[in-house]
Amino acid sequence: MYSTPTLATRFARNTRVMRGDQPLSEDQMRAAAPSIFAEGKHANRSERYTYIPTIDVLRGLRKEGFEPFMVAQGASRVEGKAELTKHMIRMRHAGQGQTRPEANEIILINSHDGASSYQMLAGMFRFVCCNGLVVGEVVEDIRIPHKGNIQGEVIEGAFRVLDEFEAVSEHTEAMKALQLARPEEVAFATAALALRFGERTVAETGGHRPAPVTAEQLIEARRPEDIGHSLWTTFQRVQENVIRGGQPGRSAQGRRLQTRPVGSIDRGVSLNCALWMLAEEMRKLKA
Repeated sequence: MYSTPTLATRFARNTRVMRGDQPLSEDQMRAAAPSIFAEGKHANRSERYTYIPTIDVLRGLRKEGFEPFMVAQGASRVEGKAELTKHMIRMRHAGQGQTRPEANEIILINSHDGASSYQMLAGMFRFVCCNGLVVGEVVEDIRIPHKGNIQGEVIEGAFRVLDEFEAVSEHTEAMKALQLARPEEVAFATAALALRFGERTVAETGGHRPAPVTAEQLIEARRPEDIGHSLWTTFQRVQENVIRGGQPGRSAQGRRLQTRPVGSIDRGVSLNCALWMLAEEMRKLKA
């Protein structure tokens, strides 16, 4: 049984998101995630809290070749926190070419209301389906508190994550080379089904109600590029069907429905990380 990793940060369901094919401008980022440009810290922060706007850190990263391709911001109902809430930036380094079907991304998360330190994670963007993956376990996430030389430490952390992508590429290629039998694909999807829908108890009987879709549905391909039996293609099909939803299913009462996409960013990142870890475990078992 696999459990979903818990992020150090939480995002509300009504998160605003913007992604572009080209690096985002500051005006584009401001429209979707104004807290990146917050002009001060929340009143509950002490004098020891070093305030540096995230945009200043991002400008420093841009000078080092890191460009933002996606931003997101959570909402807040607490007075005074709406413009200081958690935000996420997915960046790519100019040094990587576009010859592969995936791009390595560095995920930066921060807030100015005391709810989060700077957090950096390794990610991957798959062009064919526009899905943003999160690498689990291969690269350790980096957390930087709001004190000292924040900008310098974040830039150093970004290069540390960047240096680890060689190992990520090795794991990815190993997944692409590894073929799965049909029962192994179903087993992978069954574990993913539990990660997505969990143990759903029926109050009236004390039993468990089934997930709205089957494991076989999770391994269905949405495009010709995803047809195949490698661990990588199986992982990609399951990941997209889990995160994007849209598959026909039935409720516990037998009513027809379509599965919903994962709308919460924290849930999406956690699920992505857990699915990567699941694929890694399958790779180790088959090695």
